[in-house]
Amino acid sequence: MSEPSVAVVILNWNGKQLLSDFLPGVVKTRYTNLQLVVGDNASTDGSVDYVRANFPEIQVIVNDHNYGFAEGYNRILKQVIADYYVLLNSDVEVPENWIEPVIKAMEADSRIAAAQPKIKWQKNKTQFEYAGAAGGFLDINVFPFCRGRIFDQVEDDLGQYNDSKEIFWASGAAFFIKRAQWEETGGLDPDLFAHMEEIDLCWRLKNLGYHIIYCPDAEVYHVGGGTLATNSPYKVFLNFRNNLMIMQKNLPALEAVWSITLRMTIDFVAWIQFLIKGETKFAFAVNKAHFQFLANLRKTGAKRAKTQLAYSKHTGVYHSSVVWSFFIKGIRKFSQLKDFR
Repeated sequence: MSEPSVAVVILNWNGKQLLSDFLPGVVKTRYTNLQLVVGDNASTDGSVDYVRANFPEIQVIVNDHNYGFAEGYNRILKQVIADYYVLLNSDVEVPENWIEPVIKAMEADSRIAAAQPKIKWQKNKTQFEYAGAAGGFLDINVFPFCRGRIFDQVEDDLGQYNDSKEIFWASGAAFFIKRAQWEETGGLDPDLFAHMEEIDLCWRLKNLGYHIIYCPDAEVYHVGGGTLATNSPYKVFLNFRNNLMIMQKNLPALEAVWSITLRMTIDFVAWIQFLIKGETKFAFAVNKAHFQFLANLRKTGAKRAKTQLAYSKHTGVYHSSVVWSFFIKGIRKFSQLKDFR
């Protein structure tokens, strides 16, 4: 076959209803050299039996434990052979021709290691989706945001981001990566468990000189919050802890010390806000995140790559504070942010 081989791999954990809703669309994907895989993290809701009974064309690989998003995918992909992996969330609706445009864009440049399509909200397809939108970026303090979404402000898709663009990180909701670079980096960091593991992987790829792109010629539709609710204290814990961890892993040493100190100070302000609002569970989650981060400094430090490029040299960095821009300057749209490399 002339087309590169592609494996679409959906990681499932007790998501039988989501599989029932969205697998019928996935199996209609138009791409010649394609394999479909459901990797299961030891579900107990009958998910595996459901897929095997209703979708015989899909390969099912079962983990013996719930290893989370990161290690769950690592274990599954060790058993999958293809030129490209597509990590697809179970709560994503796909049209028939959503793969070929992204693969074509990635094939055009050997330096491109990972990519994402346009990601829109499944419940309102005129809007971008919170977790991916038109590609991921980081601000000067390593706050993640998206082209089309800043904090909780999500833009309508009016064609304003229909240009292909190099980004900082691609969303794990529909994450395309060349197998060679997946293996070169060792995949996702299992200690992150879930949340920001794709940002960490993209950052490691960028430190190796690879590019991450957004491809607007393909789009998918993400429900969002399929595993952890947006108001989950555990999700708050993971986001605060993991953000500090990826900074320690990927920033040059002196930058890491300064940036982490500043970031923990900013987190303290968030902690105070949670207390003022009476959201004590979220305040406790921040405490727990900082404690675990500090307790694992040596372990995380051992994962630092040999090469960390200066943060300011990376494409996809907003060289101002997105927090300041949003809350003080009142900026609500990505197109209003100007200080980019």
